Amino acid sequence: MTDQTAEKILPWYRQFWFWFVFGPLLFIIVLCGIFVFIAFKNSDDVVTDNYYKVGRMINQTLEQDEKAATLGLLAKVKIDQLTGDVTVSLTGNHNFPKQMLLFLDNPAKANKDQRILLTEIAAGEYRGELSAPIEYSWYIALIPEADASRRKDAEWLLTGQIDVAKTAETHLQSRTQPKPAT
Repeated sequence: MTDQTAEKILPWYRQFWFWFVFGPLLFIIVLCGIFVFIAFKNSDDVVTDNYYKVGRMINQTLEQDEKAATLGLLAKVKIDQLTGDVTVSLTGNHNFPKQMLLFLDNPAKANKDQRILLTEIAAGEYRGELSAPIEYSWYIALIPEADASRRKDAEWLLTGQIDVAKTAETHLQSRTQPKPAT
């Protein structure tokens, strides 16, 4: 008999070279999975999927803007961050409805957009409440409808922007009118 030392062979998962070669690869695969999950969960909603539909709606919006300019409509919007109250003062040659909708659209996150139903409290004065606190910059649109599905069919449209970090009020107007002096 020969004197050979019997080497104990370990299973593959206990071998050093297996973990030395495949360990970093497995780590990278897990890390990529985590990054893909984070990317999908926190994706931006700024890209429009249906360009044709948006392009068709531009003509409708221009008609609404022209109608608002013809009526001489202007609105002053005040947002109280502490109470969540939103007040709108309207001026112009028009009989305003009892209820209107104010759309607050976040430029980056569509899930933060809000629809505020405004109720008339006096002639040309409306009040509503935020559904959640807002911060930073927002696009604002005001329509004389109480139903959000009728936004594109509204008689007129007033638009504007607000950065609530800088100011609590803004003016809304037709995009075809020159900006009012503040």
